[in-house]
Amino acid sequence: MPTREPTHHRGPALSRRGFLTGGAACAGALAVPSVAGAQPRLSAAATASYTLTVTNDSTQFQDICLYQEPVDLGVPNALSLAWLTAPAHPNHSVTFTWSPDYSFAWAVTGPLQPGGHFSAWDQVSADPADQLRNRIEFDHDNGSFGFTAAEGPAQVGVLEIDVQDDVPEGTASVGIGMTNAPVFAVQAEPGAVLPFTPHPAYWVTAGTFFTGQVLDVEEITNAVPVPFDGTYAMLAVLTPDNEWSVSPA
Repeated sequence: MPTREPTHHRGPALSRRGFLTGGAACAGALAVPSVAGAQPRLSAAATASYTLTVTNDSTQFQDICLYQEPVDLGVPNALSLAWLTAPAHPNHSVTFTWSPDYSFAWAVTGPLQPGGHFSAWDQVSADPADQLRNRIEFDHDNGSFGFTAAEGPAQVGVLEIDVQDDVPEGTASVGIGMTNAPVFAVQAEPGAVLPFTPHPAYWVTAGTFFTGQVLDVEEITNAVPVPFDGTYAMLAVLTPDNEWSVSPA
């Protein structure tokens, strides 16, 4: 975990960082406990919100974990994070609610590896379809990490992070989030150009997880995809034999 607070308003980068702070993401995804068998609650903006209700019908307490796989992400070595998590006792349900609102994120992680923790020190609202908000720079100025506004956009459909040469190797990581929760992260190597191309592919699993945990998705054996094909609400049930059943709500 980081041992100091980042400083964002400093030196020659003051104006650009001040601008970014004003646009920081503030929405949060929800994980709401509920009674087993209850239907998920849709927000007023149902067309822009997704819900997944997960019922734990197993005999054990489980941490429910929703994550995304890096399908055609465009950034080699990017790792999936435990995006949304919630505890669930046997015969209880939790409901996750989110919207596809993206952000840039960074954290002081040291070497990024599975089992570690990506706890975002800062997030800035982003939009792959908006060329005023789809590219950003990450630097290390006067001993402080931070995002600064980039000069010029990335191509439409991409969320690009340009790591500046002053970022020390093996110290920090950057990535993208959704609904103010980090989804993917990669080591911030000096000089790296990181064109994240998001294609949301949702997976749910159960076990022992915490939000922001760096995952090795190849080692997760009891995960199942959650396809939102023409629907915004899905149900997933973890059966007594730890198998999954997934269906539209």
